[in-house]
Amino acid sequence: MNPAPGGRWATLRQLLRAQGAQTQTLRPGRPYVERGWRYTSLQFKGEVTQSRMLTWWPHVLEVGYTRSMLGALLLHPDPRRIGIVGLGGGSQAKFCYRHLPRARIEAIEADADVLALRDAFHIPADDARFQALHGDGAQLLPQRRGRYDLLLLDAYDADGIPAALRTHGFYDDCHAALAPGGVLAVNLYDTDTRQHVAHLRKIFGGRVLRMDEPEMDNHVVFAWTGDVQALDARAALARLPWSARWQLRPTLLRLQQAFAATAWRR
Repeated sequence: MNPAPGGRWATLRQLLRAQGAQTQTLRPGRPYVERGWRYTSLQFKGEVTQSRMLTWWPHVLEVGYTRSMLGALLLHPDPRRIGIVGLGGGSQAKFCYRHLPRARIEAIEADADVLALRDAFHIPADDARFQALHGDGAQLLPQRRGRYDLLLLDAYDADGIPAALRTHGFYDDCHAALAPGGVLAVNLYDTDTRQHVAHLRKIFGGRVLRMDEPEMDNHVVFAWTGDVQALDARAALARLPWSARWQLRPTLLRLQQAFAATAWRR
């Protein structure tokens, strides 16, 4: 965007006016961008916020549960293939693309209108390392057996988790899509968490840990293949650049403590 006459503030006013005009022409019930001074968010119907980023710092993991999900790096610190079901505003896709340069990332998004808003959230363009696909995760995952070292499941529509993505069969497909030693991280919000965890425990042979998100209603559930070796949060953090370490340090340390506290269950 070229600067408008009057400098930075005129540019910002122009940007906000353009956003306001966009909101007025939206089809009812469809996703839209709400841009403010501090936050830019992806909104669904009513006041349902699907994703949120800092307007002036778009590559930071602003929402706590997105950091918690990437605690999966404690279990697999050097993933080479990452799958994401539910691109949304792209918080985790951007983080992985920026801070895990050896990883190839494939994101699946079922809503074409959400995918069309990717530029507003600074989601990278498709290239050799990143690809965002329009499709149904329930249909595409069965075609990706053994593909991912890390699979992030954060798929919601305006009504919550789609029915096809909360079945035992779908979680079977998630398990099958993991490479040996692979890790699944699931964000659960406004759903029957116990049912999801029960499916995962049966499929992953009890290799499951639930971590409740502080001061939020989200629950992040990790499931993994194979045996967990000695976990070392500091070593996992040392593999990351400083700009990623400061974001994930509290999460990885908290997750390591949670594993130590619940080791007797597994």
